[in-house]
Amino acid sequence: MTTTDLIKALSDRLDNAQARIGLLDAYYDGNQPLAFLAPDAREALGDRFGRMSSNIPRLAVTSLAERLRVTGFTRDGQPDPALWAAWLRNDLDQLAPVAHREALTLGRSYALVWADPDGRPRVSIESARQVTTITDPATRAVVAAFKRWVDPAARKGYAVLYEPDQITRYVSDANVADPAALPATSWTATGTIRNPFGVVPMVPIVNTDRILDLDGASELDDLIPLVDGLNKALADLLVTSEYFARPRRWATGLELIETDDGQVQNPIPDAMRMMVSESPDTKFGQLDAADLASYEAAVRVLLGQIMAVSALPAHFIGITSANPSSADALRAAEASLAARAEARQATFGRSWEAVGRLVVAASTGTDPAAVAVSCQWADPSTRSVAQEADAVVKLFSAGLLPASTALAKLGYSDDEIASIRSARRAEALDSAGVDLKAVAS
Repeated sequence: MTTTDLIKALSDRLDNAQARIGLLDAYYDGNQPLAFLAPDAREALGDRFGRMSSNIPRLAVTSLAERLRVTGFTRDGQPDPALWAAWLRNDLDQLAPVAHREALTLGRSYALVWADPDGRPRVSIESARQVTTITDPATRAVVAAFKRWVDPAARKGYAVLYEPDQITRYVSDANVADPAALPATSWTATGTIRNPFGVVPMVPIVNTDRILDLDGASELDDLIPLVDGLNKALADLLVTSEYFARPRRWATGLELIETDDGQVQNPIPDAMRMMVSESPDTKFGQLDAADLASYEAAVRVLLGQIMAVSALPAHFIGITSANPSSADALRAAEASLAARAEARQATFGRSWEAVGRLVVAASTGTDPAAVAVSCQWADPSTRSVAQEADAVVKLFSAGLLPASTALAKLGYSDDEIASIRSARRAEALDSAGVDLKAVAS
């Protein structure tokens, strides 16, 4: 395959993915159009509210992503402080959750590893809107990556082609301001540099549990039809509430009022709290209000299906009658979500280990294939550092863990653990009133 054909194939992959990415983005943001809404209902709603969207897709993604916290790396079985320092220097403690949310929403995200002007490893998180890859079916290895973007001010398109042996920058000959208008061809190379890694430095972070699903699957795929049904039921509930939930009053025997132009006017506007008529033949009455219980039942059925496919517990959805009454009940209610998060840790862990190998290679100049890196994760049954610390403290207090192991589980590096132990030793000597100079003499 020639370079022109390769760029065209990668550009076509990007173009073909844009419609689906736009759809998933709309559902994640809660901006999707109402489904199943009849024209009469849309007219009845008018501009009473801008949109009707229960944004459960975002809740499903964030509830899973908040349990995916990388706490460290080991190299050859031992903690690697240098790799963890590079992780923190690249702000990946903040950007890795963004990559997880992107992958859970769109099916994939990417991490690009290179070096900054000072020669230190630099890692950037890339979006599936701008990046795509081609994988060798035989080895499952990435053989080419392509990043494409547009500068609206300059009305020019730019691209970078990443290959195992070289990296080439391109500029588009087309005068466009929209990435969707970029042609798949007519790219001009502006520079090529050697790739010292020997592998493509763009690492896909793919949300998949299938062998051949290389583009990943979105956590929203199973939720979209159910969320559409839920939003439709909620819209019906609001329409019915607007027109029929309030008791409607009627009157007979009233003389209608005509305006100057001959239009009939309601003699008793809706805002009036008292209806008065001088005619003895006038009768007043009231129609029964609509019963909204059927809508509530439909919403509960749909929420039950949503909880089944998303592993969200009832107290996440807002069903207040299902709040866990104890810590054990809370853990049991969230067990399915924690198991799903653990599976995602195994899936994403392979990608972060590949990133770690490239970071070590960029730092030391070694072959990435010769580096053994393992990714460490926080317990997926906890959602915050405070919960993790509480669990470790309980294990330490029970005598099941030594202090150094407890600190390591909390993500402290070997240097930090040694510093903490030295500080505690010094404080213990101070408390005992021991003069080290006197002891030494």
